[in-house]
Amino acid sequence: MKKITLLIFAFISLNTFSQKNPENSLGVWYMYGGSFQLSENWKLKSLAHFRMFDLTNDLQQYLYRVGANYKINKTLSVTGGYAYLNTDATFDVDGGNADEHRLYEDFNIKHKVSKLGFDHRFRLEHRFFEHDTQHWIRYQLGLSYPLTKTVSAFAFDEVFFNFQGETYAQNWIGGGVTYKASNSIKLKLGYMNISDKNISLDRIQLGIIFNTKLNK
Repeated sequence: MKKITLLIFAFISLNTFSQKNPENSLGVWYMYGGSFQLSENWKLKSLAHFRMFDLTNDLQQYLYRVGANYKINKTLSVTGGYAYLNTDATFDVDGGNADEHRLYEDFNIKHKVSKLGFDHRFRLEHRFFEHDTQHWIRYQLGLSYPLTKTVSAFAFDEVFFNFQGETYAQNWIGGGVTYKASNSIKLKLGYMNISDKNISLDRIQLGIIFNTKLNK
């Protein structure tokens, strides 16, 4: 845990000396994730992000997401749900839209090779703006590996495709560590790069993850 704290202070120091232009500064995503077991096969998923141009102000985007997950077996599951986003229209890698509503469907595959965990997520997104509707497909490959009983390393890469206009849209790549604070709470510290054909953004990820049963 001390190492994670030191890394956070290191990121803060880097951001202090970064360029003042928010497009070039080291930003941060403050993240909440919740998974609530309703029954043997059903989970309620929730998520909230506050995505900043820097560490303390200049909010780029906030996002709220809720969904229902159904476990088909130990390897396969599906999720469907709704998300709401609000983006600073002065700078948005998705095209400068402010309010956005989304419907999404996920197909998830999880498996392990020895201790290395693999997580494949295929997502269809239906994005509704004030004057536009778009349909995207996303694929994410996630990797996880336990370092100790409480600390795990993770890495991911996610590519975005847009059915309207140019097919390739974005790529997100990153990694970091999670710390198991209790049986139901994990803390997350990571770094990611967001890129498309026009821009590249560097972002810290600071998150808390809840995983609990509601059917005790």
